[in-house]
This record gives sequence, C-alpha cells and structure tokens, in this order.
Amino acid sequence: MSTRKTTSGIEIKPIYSFAKPITELPGQFPFTRGIQPDMYRGRLWTMRQYAGFSTAEESNKRYHYLLAQGTMGLSVAFDLPTQIGYDSDHEMAEGEVGKVGVAIDSLKDMEALFDGIELEKITTSMTINATASILLAMYIALAKKQGADLKLLSGTIQNDILKEYAARGTYIYPPKPSMRLITDIFEYCSKEVPKWNTISISGYHIREAGSTAVQELAFTLSNGKAYLNAALEKGLDINVFAKRLSFFFNCHNNFFEEIAKFRAARRMWANITKGLGATDEKAMMLRFHTQTGGSTLTAQQPLNNVVRVSNQALAAVLGGTQSLHTNGYDEALSLPTEAAAKIALRTQQVIAFESGVTDTVDPLAGSYFVESLTDEIESAALVYMEKIDALGGAVNAIENGYIQQEIANAAYQYQQEIESGERTIVGVNKFVQEKEGITETLTIDETIRTIQTGQLDRLKKERNQTAVKLALEQLEKAAQTEQNLMPFILAAVEEYATLGEIANTLRKVFGEY
Repeated sequence: MSTRKTTSGIEIKPIYSFAKPITELPGQFPFTRGIQPDMYRGRLWTMRQYAGFSTAEESNKRYHYLLAQGTMGLSVAFDLPTQIGYDSDHEMAEGEVGKVGVAIDSLKDMEALFDGIELEKITTSMTINATASILLAMYIALAKKQGADLKLLSGTIQNDILKEYAARGTYIYPPKPSMRLITDIFEYCSKEVPKWNTISISGYHIREAGSTAVQELAFTLSNGKAYLNAALEKGLDINVFAKRLSFFFNCHNNFFEEIAKFRAARRMWANITKGLGATDEKAMMLRFHTQTGGSTLTAQQPLNNVVRVSNQALAAVLGGTQSLHTNGYDEALSLPTEAAAKIALRTQQVIAFESGVTDTVDPLAGSYFVESLTDEIESAALVYMEKIDALGGAVNAIENGYIQQEIANAAYQYQQEIESGERTIVGVNKFVQEKEGITETLTIDETIRTIQTGQLDRLKKERNQTAVKLALEQLEKAAQTEQNLMPFILAAVEEYATLGEIANTLRKVFGEY
C-alpha cells in the first residue's frame, strides 16, 4: 500500500482506530471545538464577498448588489497604489490604478465608496496593511460625518505588516516604525472604537505564497505572538487588546487537513495568550475569517473551481470559522464578474441552509482521523515556532530571511510535484481538454487613472490648503515623538489630506524599507 501524506508532509495512515478521549466542550478553553458553545445554531458565520475595483463609484454599485443578494458584511479590496501609499497621480501608480482593488486617494473617495450604506449597520473588513492607519482614519471620519456612534462601529482592518515582509511585499516603512503604527491603532481603538478588530493576523498570503498548511499556522501564530509582545511592551492590557485581534486563514483542497488546522489554531492561540498573562477567556479566543484558496484556482476548465471552492468552504465551516469569503470561479483569469460573485455567495448559503452541517456543534469531533490529525498539525507547527523563538521571534526570523526561505522551499516542492504528475490537479496535469470555451471576464477601463487624477486636482483646489499643511506638519512633529499618531492622521484625513501626502509625511520621519 503506497504512503500518503497531507500537503504538509504528515503521513496519513490507511485506517485510524484510536484518538485521545475528548473531555472539553465547545466554548471552553482551549477552544479546540469552537469558541461558542452553540456555534452556528446560535449564529451563522458572516458571509462576506471580497470586492473592490476601478473607482469608488463602481465599487459602491457592487456593494449594493452584494448586500441585495444577502451578503452580511462587506470586504474591501484596495488597489496597489493605495496599499503602498501612493496617490493615483503618482508616477509609481501608472498602470495599477483600480486594477486589483478600488482606488482610494482621500476621504472624498471613501464617501463615494460607502454612499447610501450606513456604517453603523454593517461590518466592514478592509484588506490593508502598510496604510491601515490612514484607511481606518478615513472610515472613522466618514462614520462621524454620518452621525454614527463610534462605540457601535464594527469591522476589521488587516493591519498585519509582518506577513508583508515575509510573503506579500506591500510594506512601506521599516519593521519597527511599522509595529509602532500597529500598536498605536490598538491603543486608539481600545478607547475610541472598542468594537473594531484592530488587526487580522493573516496566514492567507503566507499560504498563497506557497507555504504548507503547517507553515501557514506556525508563521501566522508566531507573527501573532510578536504583536502581543509589542503591545505588552507598550503597556497595553492583554485582557483588553487581545479581544480585538482576529485571524485570517486560507483554506485549500485537502479537506481534513484544513479542518484539523483550524481546530489546532484555536488550541495553540489559547495557550499562547494564557502563557503571556491573559486571564479573561475572551482574550484567549482565536476568532478567524477564512477565504478559499486563490492559488488553488485554475485558468484551465474554470468551472471546476466551483467544486474546489465548495469543498474549501465546507472545510472552513466544519473547522469553525466566524466569517467566510468564497472566491469566484473566474478569479484565475480576472477580478470576479457579478455572475461568479453570486454563485460564490450562493455556495455559502447552500452550505448554511441546505447541508445540515450547522445543526450540531463541531460535528467531526471524536473522529479518530480528525482528532489525530489536529494533534499532529499542532506538534509540527510547534516545532517551527520553537525555531522562530530561538531566532529571537518573528521579526528577527523575517529580517534574517528564515521564514521567506521556508515558504520558497515549500512552494518549489509543490510545483515540482505538479510538474512530475505526483500531485494531480484536475484539468491541468490530468483530465486535460484540448479546446475550452472562453469564460467571460471582468475588464478594468484604462481611463480610471485619468478620472482619479482629475478628481484629485479638483480636491486640491477646493480644500483648505492652509489647514492641510498645518495638519501634516503636526503629524510630522508627532511622528518624531512617542505620541499616538492616530489622532493626527485622523485630523489630516478630515481636512482632506490625501493618502499619499500622509504616507509621505511618515516616510520623511520613518524612511522606506
């Protein structure tokens, strides 16, 4: 009988006949079985669809469409210039404006993005890292203009810069000032926007870069430990700020490995937070959003991706996710069309309302295989985390290239397995079709940069230039001290300073990495 392994190299036995007895219940430390005693019987996961493209006005139309289709929360994608702190009229923005997300240059764009949407009544997730403080300030400024109670404002900013250095590349400043901005957000939001999740510690992009499931878990939780330690060094209370941390995981095709990964993640995080002094159980709970695996989607036979996404979404639900985004079947080709976004959302709704998997809590508990695999994934991830701790923690492990090299090695091995045929990808290296029908794709109009640049020109003529200059000068002075920068960023945003102007002010003080 041939040896079979998970994608992380954990050997799978032909049959499992024993696992250690389960004594814990859902909602009890260390939360292996879920963070709520009634899980989806009490409340379904939040069904999100990640969307953002072209101009704020175009994205706003998609948001209204998704809300009408039954989406329960919005998830905003920003274009590359927005992510790395350039306005649309900057030379570095050429060819990228509105392409992989929506272009946001100022509070004016944020107003258009959420036109007709009451921020107090929805939850919003924003996939933004290096410029997270600026986009959050714009969101808060808009909520204030709407007359919303900031104490009721809820949502998440990704705000996870460490994985940018390791896997994704949209960083601006060196690690230390970047970590300062993150802890400033923790501190500010704990007082001013207490329901806001101030960071979504992201394994998603680590996995997209080619890591295994075990590496995704180990590197993500190591980054989480680094954020905990940075906040503790600033004197923040772990029982307060840890409640507002959330996680963002990927879900790939190996069904049982993914379920076991999510169960192991909860248990490991509970023990990490407890070990660092948390005494409130809510501060020990790992709450997470899941997105199905973008890198698993194939351009060949794209309708096969509907099946892949369904498999991954079901694994995320059985693993106990709090929030879920399902990819469009056409995303290996372009941003999703409306039709693809709708079938992706319907996939979640069918699982929620027709499959029966939400009727009982942690339905796979006690499975010999799932319980054994949960333990094995935890053990393998802890080996990586001990290596990272020995290197001085996640920041040092990133600075010396250890994490990047481990991801690169795993990605290379995976690609070798596909090319040799050892790993089957349906429609790619097996069951290949000679001719395929052309799938309709979403195209982004190349004139968007011209539109955005025109709007920026008008904004700069209409706003109070003296007030903008003063706000930016005060931000620059504050950045040279230990003051919390969020009030200064918010003040600049409210005067309609642009994202690029604010990012450049901080570049002057912090430098670029």
